[in-house]
Amino acid sequence: MARSSSGIVAGLTVAALAAVGFLAFQASANVPDTLGDEPSASVSAKPSASKAPRAKKDPAALPAPSGTGVRVVYSTGSDRVWLVGAGDKVKRTFKVTPGTVDPSAGTYAVTSRTGSTPGSDGTQIEHVVRFSLVNGVAFGFSAAVNGSTEAPDPEKKLGGIRSSRADGDAMWGFATVGAKVVVVK
Repeated sequence: MARSSSGIVAGLTVAALAAVGFLAFQASANVPDTLGDEPSASVSAKPSASKAPRAKKDPAALPAPSGTGVRVVYSTGSDRVWLVGAGDKVKRTFKVTPGTVDPSAGTYAVTSRTGSTPGSDGTQIEHVVRFSLVNGVAFGFSAAVNGSTEAPDPEKKLGGIRSSRADGDAMWGFATVGAKVVVVK
């Protein structure tokens, strides 16, 4: 009896964690409009400043202050992602469409993944890779099943970062739970 009840408890725990992750991501669509009105160290509005100096030289060049080792690098200033393998070798880089708020610069880890789910805008998305949840805003990468990379509704506080389906497939294969994500400006 003890063995079967521990299996049930483990199964319920896994189901509860999956449900919490899904609900947190969905909650990002219902964040109050007042979120972000006051400056916050965790979530900031999309910067309006010009792109980083490296964008003038080579927009696809890996940002220097992005750490070392295997990692995902996301530049909020360039709206670009790099998948960096061993030896700091860039395996892939691609442009993305950011949400309406950016995550703060720093180092994160992938916290959850979802194969397919409705996005906060109602569009079916796939290969969702989440790395942060701040003040009810979930930050993560995804691709729309219909291939859309349209800018999100500016009236909502959204942290979803959209890529093409091909780039979403690459992210899904690269960024498993616990993978390092480095956000730079």
